[in-house]
Amino acid sequence: MSLLAIHTLGSPILREETQLVTAFDDDLRTLIADMFETMYAASGIGLAAPQVGRTERLTVVDVEGAKYAIVNPEIVFREGKDRAEEACLSMPELYGDVDRAKRVIVKALDGEGKPIEIHATGLLARCLQHEIDHLHGKLFIDYLSYLKRRAQLVKWEELRVEYPGNLRQLKAGAVTEPDGETM
Repeated sequence: MSLLAIHTLGSPILREETQLVTAFDDDLRTLIADMFETMYAASGIGLAAPQVGRTERLTVVDVEGAKYAIVNPEIVFREGKDRAEEACLSMPELYGDVDRAKRVIVKALDGEGKPIEIHATGLLARCLQHEIDHLHGKLFIDYLSYLKRRAQLVKWEELRVEYPGNLRQLKAGAVTEPDGETM
């Protein structure tokens, strides 16, 4: 396993539509393992393939003991509305309140290509929606009002110098289980 660089705001891949995964092979299993390792090293609870420079429709999440590799996901049901603060591994130190469905059902495939259906509420539902948005080129800041988004982008302009080439490099040996809510 190896740590992958995390693409930060400004990297074009974060705004691209991902491609359906059709091959469930060793390369995919390695990518999934590397994504989990990278997510844990960054103290995150979710990570989507575009965030590590890949075009596969794939995300990994580990929320309160619910650990999934999710391939080709589709949200098939949404219910209720909840507003909560979100953050993102691709936008360190940026935060914003985002409205999301309280409850979702996601149909997808696991890392072996077997169908799965995830019924989620609370933080897991929020994380799934956030990560699936990444697979369609959408970021949490897109949901903020113009003024709040503008304020976050101004803040980002000051922070982005820490991430040359729009890449966030993680250090080996820093792997910890997630204890925060960074997605």
